[in-house]
Amino acid sequence: MFLFILKRVLQAIPVLLLVATVTFFMVRAAPGGPFDKDRAIPPEVLTQLNKRYHLDDPLWKQYMDYMSSIIQGDFGPSFKFASHSVTELIAAGLLPTLELSFYAILFALLVGLPTGMLAAIKQNTLLDYVPMSTAMIGICMPTFVLGPILLLVFGIWLGWLPVAGWGQIPGDKILPSITLGSVYAAYIARICRGGMLEILSQDYIRTARAKGLSTIRIVLVHALRGGITPVISFLGPAVAGLLAGSFVVESIFQVPGLGRYYVIAAFNRDYTMILGCTIFFAFLIILFNLLADIVQVWLNPKLRQELEERG
Repeated sequence: MFLFILKRVLQAIPVLLLVATVTFFMVRAAPGGPFDKDRAIPPEVLTQLNKRYHLDDPLWKQYMDYMSSIIQGDFGPSFKFASHSVTELIAAGLLPTLELSFYAILFALLVGLPTGMLAAIKQNTLLDYVPMSTAMIGICMPTFVLGPILLLVFGIWLGWLPVAGWGQIPGDKILPSITLGSVYAAYIARICRGGMLEILSQDYIRTARAKGLSTIRIVLVHALRGGITPVISFLGPAVAGLLAGSFVVESIFQVPGLGRYYVIAAFNRDYTMILGCTIFFAFLIILFNLLADIVQVWLNPKLRQELEERG
């Protein structure tokens, strides 16, 4: 297991460096600059600003200096928030984003797992067709459509929940969490159904039924562990996707998270903030994929044995 983790970590290093390199040159190739949206700046002031942030250096030198800095854990200063470093802004926005992602994945699991299990148990019945059809609609509906619909219905028409904010008004975390978690609830429901159907068709499940065990006992004791293994494999990319894709929901509901800083940075051509957020999100994606693989190996004795044999 240790060698497996070490190998994955070593594979992640060049991936992060490649992400940083590609993002650096794509950002610099985009039209406009970090000071283009400011008021008319005298040429001498603009020269001083470019000199201060080393934007007057050759591009290759800027790249080498930046790569040297991020290897040391320094993402540089923010162009938009001049009094803060990118690291400080990431730290400030990370907690709301993590909290939002936690509530979203919790909602997805609480809705998706029971729905998928019920659909598998009641295969080819109304309790299978209706949830799976609803799940397909959920998969097809993007967050930038679902969010305003929920906001309009529950926030404005019915007035049950706040329309914006985070941690200031009771209930202000419900709509963002549901918006972000709905599509993943739909995926989990369909994946869980498929995994459960595969396990329920195994010989040992037929034997358990022949012994007269109840359906609840068969599902919870004998089938659940194997049935949710595909869901666990999906959770790594799902959590990473929640973190990386939260910027839409954070913008709609005015959540002061990392995704919102990302959007602000993109509009303001804040080079260092865009790069810092991209690299950090890439790191989170790699981390949660690794954690999902570790849990999957732990739950699957066959995979553990294969890793031990490889040695």
